[in-house]
Amino acid sequence: MSGQRPEAAAERDHAGRPIRPGGHGPSVPLSILDLSPISAGSSAAQAIRNTVDLARRAEEWGYHRYWLAEHHFVSVAGSASLTLLGLVASATSRIRVGTGAVQVGHHTSASIVEAFGTVDAIAPGRLDLGLGRSGHRRGQFGAQAETAKGGRPVVDAVTGRTEIRDGVVVPPPFDPRRITDRSKFLASAEALQQEGARSAEFPDQLAEVRALLDGTFVASNGVALHAVPGEHAPVQLWLFGSTAGESAELAGRLGLPFAAAYHVSPGTALDAVAAYRAAFRPSAVLDRPHVIVSADVVVAPDEETARHRASTYGHWVHSIRSGGGAAEYLDPATAAPLTPDQLRLVADRLDSQIVGAPAGVADRLEALVRVTGADELLLTSIAFDHADRLESHRLVAEEWALRAAVAA
Repeated sequence: MSGQRPEAAAERDHAGRPIRPGGHGPSVPLSILDLSPISAGSSAAQAIRNTVDLARRAEEWGYHRYWLAEHHFVSVAGSASLTLLGLVASATSRIRVGTGAVQVGHHTSASIVEAFGTVDAIAPGRLDLGLGRSGHRRGQFGAQAETAKGGRPVVDAVTGRTEIRDGVVVPPPFDPRRITDRSKFLASAEALQQEGARSAEFPDQLAEVRALLDGTFVASNGVALHAVPGEHAPVQLWLFGSTAGESAELAGRLGLPFAAAYHVSPGTALDAVAAYRAAFRPSAVLDRPHVIVSADVVVAPDEETARHRASTYGHWVHSIRSGGGAAEYLDPATAAPLTPDQLRLVADRLDSQIVGAPAGVADRLEALVRVTGADELLLTSIAFDHADRLESHRLVAEEWALRAAVAA
């Protein structure tokens, strides 16, 4: 993207590759997080083809990174993120590609590193290995149900108040205990584990991944093992988090770059950024903190069209928070409105979604950069029609590049 600083001044990862620092407003690079949504009446196969198509176009439009989310047993097509990573990498040539994030509790450290080493063969030096704590015993539901160390206590979104911080919507933190039906989550977790298997603690598994990448891994019986492929693969290692908890503090303490999930948890993501910075210690990877902040956007040529295209986002979030997991994304032309009770369950996500014409969306993204000090922004955009999703990402990229050119 226009406005990036020279790579010579950038921090570098453990393999010596630059991690580009951001700046202010439109000088901050834009990247994409793709959830590979399945629209009602479509298929997982089509959603995967849409993902590859969007990745190619994102490269043309100047996006810096293209990351893939991982979700299981729901109506999104990104369950096999490590496989999808290879498809996207083979379809592109310049853009960085990665995971946002690998749910490490569902994978062994060796399988993660070997997969990235394999894809690095066709996309050398442009892979981002994002790791998330989901799948661990304190993953997904447990993490936010506790009061985050150093952050605000969890409160009920019905009784809390939404803040506006210099143009950024900060709703009350969502309490996952409001999700009363967890049967599908528990069944999914069981299905994703070998019988009798137990995930390592997140810090321990992170240490294993780093050792396998660095070539210093030693098994519990003292035998040195080497990941082939994978060892010394020049990947950038990222940690993902949404609260001021373990992931943010661990990323800071180890001097790794951190991705804060504002698009998932707008009520706690700013606290996560603050906790990461407070815990940060310089490392061989970074001299100073490096933060990417995610946001959900829907952009159209005019406000009314954008609002229409985004009008079933609440239905999609409700399908997640009611316990069933992400459903097929509904057609705004035919979907019935949400009830008041349903709206209350998703209010924080609707209030923080950034919807509108390009100029208004860019204004709110600039505010997000100001308030968080983000070095990069990670955008996700979901729409029923693939063409509308393409237009959303294209319009915001064009507006961002225009502002960067004017600022320069």
